[in-house]
Amino acid sequence: MSTIKFFTSKTFVIQLAIAAGIIVVFGFFLMQFLSFRTNHGEEIPVPDLSKMQLTVAEEKLSESGLELILLDTVDFQPDMPPYSIVEQDPKAGNTVKDGRKIYVKVNAGEYNDVNFPVFRNKTYRQIVANIKALGLIEGKITYKPHLAKDIVLQVMHEGKNIKAGDKVKKNSTIDFILGDGKEGYDETKFGKDDDNIDGIDGE
Repeated sequence: MSTIKFFTSKTFVIQLAIAAGIIVVFGFFLMQFLSFRTNHGEEIPVPDLSKMQLTVAEEKLSESGLELILLDTVDFQPDMPPYSIVEQDPKAGNTVKDGRKIYVKVNAGEYNDVNFPVFRNKTYRQIVANIKALGLIEGKITYKPHLAKDIVLQVMHEGKNIKAGDKVKKNSTIDFILGDGKEGYDETKFGKDDDNIDGIDGE
């Protein structure tokens, strides 16, 4: 009877409740621990960072447990926003481990400057090959009296004369004044104050 009384006593019920509570709490923390161990190191899909600004991309990666590393700035690409991400490694859609570094390259803010080449005594064909290699664009051609056919007399950008060594933005359009091969070239036709008189020599 004493045993039956013990199992039905208030003391036993309290001890049983305490034990049950301990088991529940222990089970809860065990499940949390196992969940952490399972999720830690899980495969995470890499988001597409294309055209994002760095601050936005950093926040997006941080939410996924990833880290952004800036590698370099590339030449300006007009089809992409200035200072936006143009390349990333790993690529979007790949899966990586938690904490993985994502390496990116960003677009420059504008086209770089290039030095205009010497064009003294050069033909149009020669100088066009040079400017294309520099990332410049051939524009309008105007002919002026000069004994040498297609010799470059002057070069201009947006109506302003350019001299050899002047800085011009990549992707700029360059207009040319060439000799027509018919008459002598008269500098006075361009005015004594023409800033490009030195530029006629291409120096």
